[in-house]
Amino acid sequence: MNETAVSVSPPKSAVKGPKRGRWRKHFWGYAFVLPAVIIFLLFLWLPILKGIVYSFYHVDFVKGNTFVGMDNYETVFRDPVVWKAVKNTLYYVLLCLVIGFWVPILFAIAISELKKFQGFARIAAYLPYVVPVVVLYGLWRWLYDPVGPFNAVLMKLGIGQINFMTDTKWSMISLVVMETWQQFGSAMLIYLAAILSIPKDWYEAAEIDGAGVWKRIRHITLPSIRHQIALLLVLQLIATSQGYQSQLAMLDGGPNNATLTYALYIVKYAFNNLNYGVASALGVLMFLVLGVLAVVQHRLSNRGGDAS
Repeated sequence: MNETAVSVSPPKSAVKGPKRGRWRKHFWGYAFVLPAVIIFLLFLWLPILKGIVYSFYHVDFVKGNTFVGMDNYETVFRDPVVWKAVKNTLYYVLLCLVIGFWVPILFAIAISELKKFQGFARIAAYLPYVVPVVVLYGLWRWLYDPVGPFNAVLMKLGIGQINFMTDTKWSMISLVVMETWQQFGSAMLIYLAAILSIPKDWYEAAEIDGAGVWKRIRHITLPSIRHQIALLLVLQLIATSQGYQSQLAMLDGGPNNATLTYALYIVKYAFNNLNYGVASALGVLMFLVLGVLAVVQHRLSNRGGDAS
């Protein structure tokens, strides 16, 4: 007698049961996240998509938009000021790396070595970050003034007066020094938290072996925070490549376009020249470059998380 194997499938209610249970379990979580997702899509991704579309159009809010294909991108690549802005942006990024990138690391290491007043040192180093930008720009305009404190000190030292704001050799450097003073505090706290999480046994063992301060920093501190250094390096590259606020507020891209960055030129194309199509094309090109840097930053972040 032949026996027929019968496959019994679970009832549909049993399949839907776990799915409904998951939805019920996470319903309020999805409900709380949904408004943020909607705002994120409306105010970030929708403008990005519109910017990509507008980069192929001559934008006219009165007569209507006209499709021009790749003309806006051709205008970008033919404009010599664009290449000047790219050069200035790369110079600005380089200065921020040379002048500003190592400042928070040095301060974090120095504060971590303090035996007393460590809390006061943290607050003092972070205070410039909370200074309103209006006060900041007014303060540094006074400091950089030809008869201001910096030049007064230089004159007493016999060095001579420096035109920090009007000399093309010094204008970008002056902005980077100002921004370094204001912004190093936030990065310093990240480095300091990473340094304080290093086991103290490592330092004690190094001291027993006769290692001095510099050897401990070189062989213990810096290798232990290498993932934070790599991550903040990429974040700084992304942030500085979009820099335009201080260049606009302090010098409006001058003198002689010496501080005209790429992002500032996008703003000028859009709101001074009212050429939103070319401004969108400039923005799309920046978006592609920063997208690559964002992917690198994401991978470094994951690697740093795995290492910890």
